[in-house]
Amino acid sequence: MKFTLSWLKTHLDTSADLATISRTLTMLGLEVEAVVDHAEAFKPFVVGHVVECTQHPNADRLRVCVVDTGSAKLQVVCGAPNARQGMKGVFAAAGTTIPRTNLLLKKTNIRGAESNGMLCSAYEMGLSDDHEGIIDLPADAPVGKPFASVLGLDDPMLDVNVLPNRADCLGVRGIARDLAAAGLGSLKPRVVPAVPGQYTSAIGVRFALGDHPEACPLFVGRQIRGVVNHASPDWLQRRLTAIGLRPISSLVDITNFLTFDVDRPLHVFDVKKLKGDLVVSLARGGERLAALNGKDYDIAAGMCVISDSVGVQSLGGVIGGAPTGVDAHTTDVFVEAALFDPLRTATTGRALGVISDARYRFERGIDPAAVVEGMEAATRLILDLCGGTPSALVVTGAPPDTRRIIHMAPSRVAALGGVDVSESDSRRILEALGFAVGAMSSDGSLPVVPPSWRADIEGSADLVEEVLRVHGFDHIPATPFVRPGNLPTLAVSREQRRVLLLRRLFAERGMTEAVTWSFLPQAEASLFGGGDGALKLVNPISVELEQMRPTPLPTLLAATRRNADRGFNDLALYEVGPGYRDPTPDGQRAIAAGVRAGNAGARHWQVAGRAVDAFDVKADVLAALAAVGVVPEQLQLTRDVPAWYHPGRSGSFKLGPKAVLATFGEIHPAVARHYDLAGAVAAFEVFVDAVPLPRARAGRHRPLLKPSPFQAVSRDFAFVVERAVVAETVVRAARDADKALVAAVSIFDLYEGKGLPQGTKSIAIAVELQPTERTLTDADLDAVSTKIITAVERATNGKLRA
Repeated sequence: MKFTLSWLKTHLDTSADLATISRTLTMLGLEVEAVVDHAEAFKPFVVGHVVECTQHPNADRLRVCVVDTGSAKLQVVCGAPNARQGMKGVFAAAGTTIPRTNLLLKKTNIRGAESNGMLCSAYEMGLSDDHEGIIDLPADAPVGKPFASVLGLDDPMLDVNVLPNRADCLGVRGIARDLAAAGLGSLKPRVVPAVPGQYTSAIGVRFALGDHPEACPLFVGRQIRGVVNHASPDWLQRRLTAIGLRPISSLVDITNFLTFDVDRPLHVFDVKKLKGDLVVSLARGGERLAALNGKDYDIAAGMCVISDSVGVQSLGGVIGGAPTGVDAHTTDVFVEAALFDPLRTATTGRALGVISDARYRFERGIDPAAVVEGMEAATRLILDLCGGTPSALVVTGAPPDTRRIIHMAPSRVAALGGVDVSESDSRRILEALGFAVGAMSSDGSLPVVPPSWRADIEGSADLVEEVLRVHGFDHIPATPFVRPGNLPTLAVSREQRRVLLLRRLFAERGMTEAVTWSFLPQAEASLFGGGDGALKLVNPISVELEQMRPTPLPTLLAATRRNADRGFNDLALYEVGPGYRDPTPDGQRAIAAGVRAGNAGARHWQVAGRAVDAFDVKADVLAALAAVGVVPEQLQLTRDVPAWYHPGRSGSFKLGPKAVLATFGEIHPAVARHYDLAGAVAAFEVFVDAVPLPRARAGRHRPLLKPSPFQAVSRDFAFVVERAVVAETVVRAARDADKALVAAVSIFDLYEGKGLPQGTKSIAIAVELQPTERTLTDADLDAVSTKIITAVERATNGKLRA
């Protein structure tokens, strides 16, 4: 929710400064996410007067301007088509940084003409996407003054995070009400007198909602004839521009203004484009709407629609239709103010992927008692800005009765909140928030009637929360719990300890922990074996986050892309989090996933850089499995991997024929392209729940192995095997040939080509032999070498290389 300080003060009579207002909002539960002060950012940009403007001698599309900045006259080369003598624009001198491009201006020479700065466009200033010409300031703009004050951009803008239950604060007035209750001034009275109608509207409204009247309980309309839909006045354009909305026309700007000012979404139809009366109904399915955002939508059965005799002209509470929208030629309008079912509005918007300010508010709940008031406010603004003659109101339906009485004992505040607030203070706070508080009942409770705009208040605990947040959560004393003497010591389970070990291990290996959403778009879930309809969220927090993730890999890859977009191409991220196979409890599994991208290690003048590969993540996996008690020698390495890995540069570790403990490898090129990742990307997944817990030991300590006093011996072997043979098969066969003597086996060479039979390769291994009872003789070495050769040849159907 965005608004400016001056906008807030149209509802709140206060002398509080910006810092106090920001701090108080956050303490009230309305967290201020950003404060944008354009005056500070635009300080170097001043009003410049173009006193001369001549054609550039060496360029057809450039002009040489002499600009009076108030302190000097400077020559500037400008390519804007609207640059002319006598105009006033926004001047930036050499040494200034342009907001949109971060370009540092320097004194330069452009095709033989000296240029000492720039005349800026709205696009370059970051004010809009319009870059057709430079900003043309009013003729009376004072030369040399900061341009931000001339355009009213010296008004700080606040961006507040409004929680889903506080729909009343999606209007500036709701925020002002909370601040007034907290003692930062007083809420200005707002009286909207009724506008008398002068004729009966030519457009009628009827309901055809069948068994679902809750889809639209109330619809209020009004026709206004003879309007002039010109550009909105400067004050209105400034308010909308300050919060990132583009001014369009007076009629559209009025609806946008009231949406943010008093949380009252509206829609305006062009009467001459309507055919007959309006009907509010549930779609049959198969209808189509050409919407105001330029897109066409196929409407499903059950969606709330507003139609005329031609067809659907608007999606109730979501978005209007382009064919009946207003434009510069509109003279007669029909204004709509209605109530729409929050759940149906949310379902429709998510199904169609439509995000609008109206939908955002209707799905959270609009004040049912303010529909007529919103219509009257819109009528007065339209008459003031566009002229016209209003009809009598067209009212169909009635607002739902939301009145309820909740009893709250003042003592509940201390019982639930830990701080004593007197009855008089509790009453004052609730009444300042719009609650009606009656006299104390015989049972010691206060009867409280919530205002119509607070649908989130359901019980006495909600009332206690209101008192506490306005009184100040910082007033709650920090009281430590008293630990009972017989309370057992809390211990971390073996499963929890295993997760902690993995997190520490990955950090020690130079990786950065990421915490990402467990939700993702369905298209991305499908890339990783997910996308099942059973795992689609009924009520996602956004249209994009609609599916439970099958693994943390896709969200880690998305985080990798975001980092790459910001220049961090060499990255190592990990996350230990859930993946979901199905919606049952057993369908959730703990997965330790990681992604390495770019180069392996920082650049160094002594070492040539290399890209990450499958062996980097294989080492991560082996280290992780060893840390949680798996003996690496017991693992089987196979090539059967999921489709999101590169088929020739990946593998799986199994314990037995079926238990997959981990997968690793380079990401499939098609998946990397989907995430717009250039360069090498490798990843791994360790399925933590599949790793068996180590057996409990009878003793407290494992006996230490004594180092052998006898000399270890190393022997090299090279075997010619078929190209399809996995190197792990050679290593395992050699290791198992004599478990008493073979201490380690490693591969040191791989060769394919000249001198070998077609379709074969040579794998060379180094075998370390460690005797424990006596020094090995030549006969011992020959015997164990024979065992190794025989074991490898039997396992691979290969031969010792001559």
